[in-house]
Amino acid sequence: MNSGNQFVETLKKVGYPKAAQLNGEDFDWLFETVEDKSFLEWFCGSVNEQHVLAEKELQAFDALLKSGKPILEEEALDEVLKTCKTFDSKSSSMEEGELQKLEEEFQALQKIKNLKIHRRNKLQMMASTNSDMSLKLNDKAEEAAKILKEGQGIFTAVNTKINNELHSLTEGVKKLTFFFTFSDSEQDLSPHPVFLSQLALDKYLCQEEKSTAALTSYTKKQFFQGISELVESSNEENFQLVDISKPLICDENDEVCKERLEMARLQMAYICAQHQLIQLKAKDISINSSVQWAENYLQSLKNKTFGKEQHLEARISSLNSEISKIKKQLTQINNEILPSLVKENAQLLNMPVVKGDFDLQIARQDYYTSRQDQVCNQLLKQKASFEFLQLAYEIELRKHRDNHHQLENIIQDLKQSSKALEQRLEMMSDPLISQHAVPRNTIDSRDDASHRLYQLLEGENQKQQLFRTHEGIEQVAQKLKQDITSVQDQLAVSSQEQFLFLSKLDSDLDALCDSLYCGGNQVLLSNQELTDQLYQLEMNLNKLNQLIMDFLADVKAKRKVLETNTLHQMERKLYVYFFKDEDYLKDIVEKLEHQSQAQTIGLED
Repeated sequence: MNSGNQFVETLKKVGYPKAAQLNGEDFDWLFETVEDKSFLEWFCGSVNEQHVLAEKELQAFDALLKSGKPILEEEALDEVLKTCKTFDSKSSSMEEGELQKLEEEFQALQKIKNLKIHRRNKLQMMASTNSDMSLKLNDKAEEAAKILKEGQGIFTAVNTKINNELHSLTEGVKKLTFFFTFSDSEQDLSPHPVFLSQLALDKYLCQEEKSTAALTSYTKKQFFQGISELVESSNEENFQLVDISKPLICDENDEVCKERLEMARLQMAYICAQHQLIQLKAKDISINSSVQWAENYLQSLKNKTFGKEQHLEARISSLNSEISKIKKQLTQINNEILPSLVKENAQLLNMPVVKGDFDLQIARQDYYTSRQDQVCNQLLKQKASFEFLQLAYEIELRKHRDNHHQLENIIQDLKQSSKALEQRLEMMSDPLISQHAVPRNTIDSRDDASHRLYQLLEGENQKQQLFRTHEGIEQVAQKLKQDITSVQDQLAVSSQEQFLFLSKLDSDLDALCDSLYCGGNQVLLSNQELTDQLYQLEMNLNKLNQLIMDFLADVKAKRKVLETNTLHQMERKLYVYFFKDEDYLKDIVEKLEHQSQAQTIGLED
C-alpha cells in the first residue's frame, strides 16, 4: 500500500467524515522524503480513536466559545497555574521553605519526567517505524524474491530461446558461408556440390567437342563436294518436252543434247508410224464399208424392183455431193487436225523418262533433307543445351544477387537494431532511472519512456494529472487487458455469428443453384413452369390474333358482298330490326306478307 492510501485509511479509522471522498494518490507527493514517511508511520501507528474528542466535549467547547468568556492557552494558562500555586504557598506560609524546596525538586523531577516521556515517545515512534519498516521490508523482500524468481525464470527461458536461435542462426550462417566460400581443395573433396557454379564443366565441354567433331566428320561424309550441284541438276528447265518443229542447236559432246536428239528421233519415228497406221486403218475401214455397201446394194437389188431413172440420178448426185464434202473433211483432218494430235502424243512419249528422272531427283532431295534434318536436330540439341546451361547460370546469378541484397538489408537492420539496443542500454544505465536510493511511486519528469508508455496505454482518453504514478500505469495496463479480453470475446461472438450467417448463406446459395440448374449442368434463367405457362399464353395470343385476322377478313368479305348484293343488304336490315326494333320488323313483315298475297292473287287472276 502506498503512503497516500495509508494516510487515508488512518483517517477512516479515526472517523473523519469526509475520508471516503479522498484519493490516496493525491497525497503521495506529501510523503516522498524519509522524514515525511517517518512522520506518516508514527501518525498511522500512534493516532487512534482515543485522541479524538467526543461529541459532548465538542459541544461544551462550542458553548464556551459562544459564551464569550476568555479561554486560557499555553503561557496564560501557565501563569494562572503559577498564581494558584503562589496562593497556596501564601496560605501555608509556615512551610514556605519546605514548599520551595519541594517545588524545586518537583520542577526538577518534572523536567526529568518530561525528558523521559519525550525519550519514551521518541523511542516508541522509532520502534513503531522500525516495526512498520521491518514488516514492509519483509513484504517487499518476499515480493522482490518472487519477482526475482519469476524474472530469473523468464530470463532463463528467453536466454535459452535466444541461445537456440543464435545457435541455429550461426549454423545457418556457417552453412551459407561454406556454400559461398568454396575453395578448390574442398571442391575436390565434396561429393555433392550445392550450386551450379561449383560444378566443373571440363567433362561436359570435352563431350561437346567430341560430338561436334563427330558431327563435322559425318557431314563431310554425307555432304561430299558437288552434292548440291548433283541434287540441283535435274531441275524443270533440263526436263522439257521436245518440240520437233523447232531446230535443235547444241554441242555434239553434250550428253543432255544427245538425249534430246535421241528423243526427237523417237518422236519423228513415232509420228511417221502413227501416220502410216492411221492411213492404213482408214483405207481398211473404207474398203470394208464399200464392200458392205455393195453387199447391201446387191441384196436390195435382189429383193426390190428397179425404180425410175430420174430418182436414181438425183440420189447419185446427192451422194456425190456428200462424198465431196466428206473428202474435204478428210483432207482437212489429214492436213490439220491429225498431225497436231500425233505431235502431241509424240511429245508425251518422253514422259516416263522425265518422271523417272524426277523420281530420282525427289529421292535424292529426300535423302539430302533427311540428313540435313539429322544434322540440324543435333545442332539444335547442342544449342539448346548451351542455352539451357546459360539460362541456369543466369538464374543462379540472379538468385545470388537477390541473396546478396537480402543479406545487405539484414546487415543494415542488425546494425540499426544494435544501435537502438545501445541507445536503450545507455538510457537504462542513466542513474536517474536505474538507481534510486529510495523507490519512488511517482514517475520522474525526466523518465520519457514511462511517460510515453503512460500516454500509449491511456490512448485518447488522457486525463490531466499533476503527477503520474507507476500504480496508475499498472491500472491503465489492467484496464487495457480487460478491454482486450472483452474485444476478444466480442470477436469470438461475431465470428460465431459470421459462421452462422455464412452457413445460412451457403444453404441459400445451394437452394438458388438448385433452382437455377434444376439438377442439370446448364443454367436455367427462368422457371420451367413459368416458361411453359408463358409459352402457352403466347400460343393463345397467336391463336387470338389469327382469329381476329380471320374475323376481320370475314367482315371485309361480307362488306364487299353487302355492297354488291341488295338481297343481303335487305337481310342485314331485317336482322338489325330483329335485334333493335321488333315492332318495326313486324310491320315490315306484315307489309311484305300483304304484298306477297296481292302478288299471288294477281297471278291467280
